[in-house]
Amino acid sequence: MDLNVQIAEEELAYAATLNPGPWTAHSRYVALACQNIAAACPELSADTAYCFGLLHDIGRYAGVTSERHLIDGYRFCMERGWEKCAQICISHAYMIQDIETSIGTFDVSEEDYLFMKKFIQNAVYDDYDRLVQLCDALALPSGFCLLEKRFVDVALRYGTPPFMTARWKKTLEIKAQFEEKINGSLYQLLPGVVENTFQ
Repeated sequence: MDLNVQIAEEELAYAATLNPGPWTAHSRYVALACQNIAAACPELSADTAYCFGLLHDIGRYAGVTSERHLIDGYRFCMERGWEKCAQICISHAYMIQDIETSIGTFDVSEEDYLFMKKFIQNAVYDDYDRLVQLCDALALPSGFCLLEKRFVDVALRYGTPPFMTARWKKTLEIKAQFEEKINGSLYQLLPGVVENTFQ
């Protein structure tokens, strides 16, 4: 079964019935940001980017978890043959390819931890990985926002572990890379970003 927009929408809608929460609204805004930015990049598919954004947190279907949602999402997608989407379920949380840069809690088995550690080290990131990493930081459940507002939102929930500022710097680098591709500000592609940031 090939991944497409309709299937991705159906999977997220079903996942929302299993574990309702703000993560689904966040996922929808991540997907829209991915779609809008990809549409401005000739080498990317807006529909593919939308699907990857929509399902990046799909592992949350299994319940309220921390880093376990990454491996749950990976397995969910691999079972359906969606290999790249499975990678993004893990890679979206690691813009720096080092498991030690995690901001969550490793509520996984030792075996799963070691698998994730090796997977992150060996993954080959492309612009879809980087786009979802970026858009994850541009979307609150209430809509699009400035990166800095999302940075604070995450810091308030997770604290400020040692690698937090390095993660921020990497995200800002990715933003600059995409702005070079589109020759302009990403925020012009995110409707309502001003209102949602300053509400």
